[in-house]
Amino acid sequence: MSFFRSRWVSPPDGVEELDPADLAPGFRAGGAHCGLKGGGKTDIGLLVCDAPEVRSGLVLTRNAAAAAPVRVCRERCEAGAVRAAVVNSGNANAETGERGYADAVAMCEAAARSLGLRPQQVAVAETGVIGVPLPLDDVLAGIEKAAAGVSEIGGVRFSEAILTTDRWPKRCTLRAGGVTISAQAKGAGMIEPNMATMLCFVQTDAVVDDPQAALRAAVDASFNRITVDGQMSTNDTVLLQATGAAGKPLPAGLLEAVLMQLAIEIVRDGEGAARAARVEVSEAASPAEAERVARAIANSPLVKTALYGRDPNWGRIAQAAGAALAGDDIGDLGPEAIDAEELGGEAEEAEIGLRLGRGEHRAHVWFSDLGYEYVKLNAEYTT
Repeated sequence: MSFFRSRWVSPPDGVEELDPADLAPGFRAGGAHCGLKGGGKTDIGLLVCDAPEVRSGLVLTRNAAAAAPVRVCRERCEAGAVRAAVVNSGNANAETGERGYADAVAMCEAAARSLGLRPQQVAVAETGVIGVPLPLDDVLAGIEKAAAGVSEIGGVRFSEAILTTDRWPKRCTLRAGGVTISAQAKGAGMIEPNMATMLCFVQTDAVVDDPQAALRAAVDASFNRITVDGQMSTNDTVLLQATGAAGKPLPAGLLEAVLMQLAIEIVRDGEGAARAARVEVSEAASPAEAERVARAIANSPLVKTALYGRDPNWGRIAQAAGAALAGDDIGDLGPEAIDAEELGGEAEEAEIGLRLGRGEHRAHVWFSDLGYEYVKLNAEYTT
């Protein structure tokens, strides 16, 4: 199955898909089990760039209750020169106070020792249950174990190490225009980042003059356009590392296409989800209005359950739009302004449209449906 399989993604021409176990040249990765997840599942991962010079971009959650690893990255990582990342899944290390911060620092230091780097060159990311202290000794032992097994074909092992409620791994290794790009992501719930996604790591041997600007633009067009449940994570992290060893730039649109496909995979893998949809709001009075209405529709439980039940109930779209513009008067929004036919279709990806008739601005958001399994999974998440 092709990595680019969404109707909404148009990759550049000439993209060759490689084995996702392989990473872009100059990178190694691996994973191990340290006990955060049951059943012996991989729950600690390491990613390292062997090139002495690397240019990086790092985008982190804007949640005011940011987790310890996010704060450590903000305050301690060398801007633009992150060589490695250490990641655990099963414990978010969020709302864990001074101890949590110290534990995240200890993870950076342990990874740096194992990889022969300085702690400031190592990003740390964590995902899982909030408010539970990290079993640090087990995690540090897991880092040593993972470090002993990092390799050029460790992409699959690393991608498994970052999963939580995901039903499938989200990863790729692609070659185009003489350069290679590899990526690994996770995310299924607590998704409306307004910044990034749960976790995403991208590696390339391409020349990227300004990785931070390139990453920010690609994130804005992808991970900032999705919602599963309207909840912003405390741990969202996206890291781009570029060695420039290929001596060629990334083909135009390749990074954006990779992140967009990963973002849509997250929506399609929304906890308990069966379908995904894209809502496009047009003819709005301002960009902010278009954005507000699109997100109101995408996060409406009534619209999401209609998507799940394949019910082309356009009245729910009108209601959500009116609620987003409460206090204003937008008149009637009938079937002539609302395209909801695909809500009731058989396709796994549905397109929904709304014309407000108030101006020339537009916005779109991808979202998942809402079914029984979402409630069941989250009602029992820690028990």
